[in-house]
Amino acid sequence: MSGRSAGAGEEGQIGGVHIKYLYHCPRQLWLYGRGYRPEQRSGLVAFGEVVDDTTFTRRRDVDLGEAKIDWVTAGAVVHETKSSRAPAPAHAAQVRHYCLLLERRGVAVRGGVVHYPLIRRTVDVTWDAEARDEAERSEDEAQAVIAASTAPGRLKRAACRGCSYLDYCWGD
Repeated sequence: MSGRSAGAGEEGQIGGVHIKYLYHCPRQLWLYGRGYRPEQRSGLVAFGEVVDDTTFTRRRDVDLGEAKIDWVTAGAVVHETKSSRAPAPAHAAQVRHYCLLLERRGVAVRGGVVHYPLIRRTVDVTWDAEARDEAERSEDEAQAVIAASTAPGRLKRAACRGCSYLDYCWGD
C-alpha cells in the first residue's frame, strides 16, 4: 500500500481527480493538492457535470470518501462516464484507481468500463495484477507530485486549451 501525504485529499488520500490530473498535467495536480480549485468556474466542468447527471440516470454514485465512483454494477464492475469525445489514458487510469480502492476494501473487482455518451462508445478497462501495479504506481507518482516543494513545469500552451487552470499558469 502506498504512503499518504498531507494535501492529497481528505486525510491525505488520493482520489480519482488526483489520478486524472496526474495524467493530464502534473502542475494541475500540484495546484489541486494545495487547494487551488478554479474548476468551479469552468464551463467545460459544468458541461461534464450535466452529461454525468443526465446520462445513466438510474445508477447511483458510490462515495468512498476520497473518491466518488459513478457506479458499480453487480459483479463489481466499475463504471465511469466522461463528457470527452475521445478516450484518454487518464480515464482508464482513473477507473484502475477506483478498482484499487475497492479491492483495498475487500471487493473482488472484475474490471471497469469508461462510457463516452457523446460518441456512444465504451472502453473496457482490465483489472489484473499488471493493472493493479499500474494503479499503485500512479498513486505513488501522484503523492510525489503533491509532496514536491515547487510546481512542475507548464505544458505547452496548446495542451492547456480548455483547462480551468489556464489563467493561473499562463495569465499575465
